[in-house]
Amino acid sequence: MEYPILSGIKSPLDVKGLNEKQIAQLCGEIRRCIINTVSKNGGHLASNLGAVELTVALHRAFSSPEDEIVFDVGHQCYTHKLLTGRFDKFSTIRTMGGISGYMKPNESPHDPFITGHSSNSISAAYGIFTSKKLKGEKGTAVAVIGDGAMTGGMAYEALNNAGHVKGNFIVVLNDNKMSISQNVGALSRNLTKMRNQPKYHNFKLTAGRVLKAVPFIGEYIYKGFDALKDTVKGIVYKNNIFSALGFNYLGPVDGHDVEAMESIFKIAKDYTKPSLIHVITTKGKGYSFAESSPKNYHGVSPFDIQEGATQGGKLNFSLVAGNCLCTLAEKDDKICAITAAMTEGTGLSAFAEKYPDRFFDVGIAEGHAVTFAAAMAKKGLKPFFAVYSSFLQRGFDQLIHDGAIGNFPLKLLIDRAGIVGEDGETHQGLFDVSFLRAIPNVNIYSPSNYKELEYRIKYVADREEISAVRYPRGCEKTSDFTDFEKEFSLIKGDGKRLIITYGRLFSEAMEIKQKDNDISILKLNKIYPLSDELVKTVLSFEDVYFFEESQKSGCIGEYLASRLLESGYKGKYTIKAVENKFIQAAETSQALNQCKLDCFGMENELRS
Repeated sequence: MEYPILSGIKSPLDVKGLNEKQIAQLCGEIRRCIINTVSKNGGHLASNLGAVELTVALHRAFSSPEDEIVFDVGHQCYTHKLLTGRFDKFSTIRTMGGISGYMKPNESPHDPFITGHSSNSISAAYGIFTSKKLKGEKGTAVAVIGDGAMTGGMAYEALNNAGHVKGNFIVVLNDNKMSISQNVGALSRNLTKMRNQPKYHNFKLTAGRVLKAVPFIGEYIYKGFDALKDTVKGIVYKNNIFSALGFNYLGPVDGHDVEAMESIFKIAKDYTKPSLIHVITTKGKGYSFAESSPKNYHGVSPFDIQEGATQGGKLNFSLVAGNCLCTLAEKDDKICAITAAMTEGTGLSAFAEKYPDRFFDVGIAEGHAVTFAAAMAKKGLKPFFAVYSSFLQRGFDQLIHDGAIGNFPLKLLIDRAGIVGEDGETHQGLFDVSFLRAIPNVNIYSPSNYKELEYRIKYVADREEISAVRYPRGCEKTSDFTDFEKEFSLIKGDGKRLIITYGRLFSEAMEIKQKDNDISILKLNKIYPLSDELVKTVLSFEDVYFFEESQKSGCIGEYLASRLLESGYKGKYTIKAVENKFIQAAETSQALNQCKLDCFGMENELRS
């Protein structure tokens, strides 16, 4: 049997009964299972490999689901899934109808809160902990958060709020010395300083075990020692931010030593104040390719285990955007690039290398990034903030207050716009159109191929406007169309039926036109706002079909419908968009087909 111990784990209770040798074998089997599965399905690899022993220790020390464990983001929850009754379904992870790559409460009672975006675990776990206290429920709550996620401001809002609580609320900081991109800033330097001073904590753990073992008086001596410990720790760690916020700081502890972590977790359970446990892990541990290049193995497509994942790969929209910025920056020293811990993901690696003084990785802090960019734009620079669509949601308030009200011409490069596929509902880029359209002074563009993306980035660079250029994940479908200099393009057919669309769906619509020349296609090059000329053009058609890779509520199709109604349009008008629901994990082509937004869905709609 390939996984003799792992296959027998049906719940965390089964983990508690294993001996030291069996635990070591279990960790090896878990790593092998994760590598094998991710090599077939794609997924988050390095972060999960680094959290194997940590997760095993958590489930030995705590009692899930009574003790509720919230993994931040979910990039490190694969071992948790394997230990909580999902081994038999693990091969389906990130596939249509399979289990999620993130925590999902309707999937298992061991997943207490849905996670997919960074820095929310402490808030969620603290809310769970507070509810358990108020309801008189047994158990505690544990937040497991990576050092990368600790660059997000929400984590500190939660720490500041939770530091005063009475009770054994626990935060586990999984410090693997990096997030997706290399960590930056004062926090990273502070954690590095802490890592270099483990002797005090090793002494404390050993002394605590010895004192508690003394018959009758051991517990009293330990409590006295604990009070002294706070004084000593204040001397050793003069600038420990966690202690200053009210947390009992424990660690650093080796994140690959199950026994050491189990001991320190049990100590934290006995405290009557919140604890932060600092665990040091190696991202990618157990797979040489991932250990030597963890950032390249954070999220991977299917790969050959012996050869390793292909680095670089095909040209895609992200790389085209990054390369275009490099070209602009060579001639214009006002061009700057900003990312929120997504240098590689947004195609900015080359820009960061060539123009380090004009490249800014702000950490997982999209709200800060927007305000930062707005202020730069106010001072005459040309800042481009490259950000995933679903992550931009965290900067909505700043877009209104710090960007749009002052009409400061910042530039948004919105990557992963539309359906993104296997990452599922937490990452689908289906809301940016609706919320951007609600903000005054924002102009939205949605290129359909690489040439148009390059053209649009160059175009907005010199525009004194807030510009949002949105584009999908992956590669272009066709590069043939080049008529994108005007706000819209009309490809005339012989009949009175019209398809209106933009972005990736334009290629799907053109497939239909190749079969049926009666159909006309109106491609939106600028999707918001729409001109009076465009409305006048649409009025001449009897049947209009608007296909849009966005939530239907607030979409461009709704906006155009209102404009047409005001202009007295009497024809048939149909909007086909995502019907205000969350799209589950599936391949992008599968999801588009389910939403009837591919060429087959469009054809069926036109026939109905």
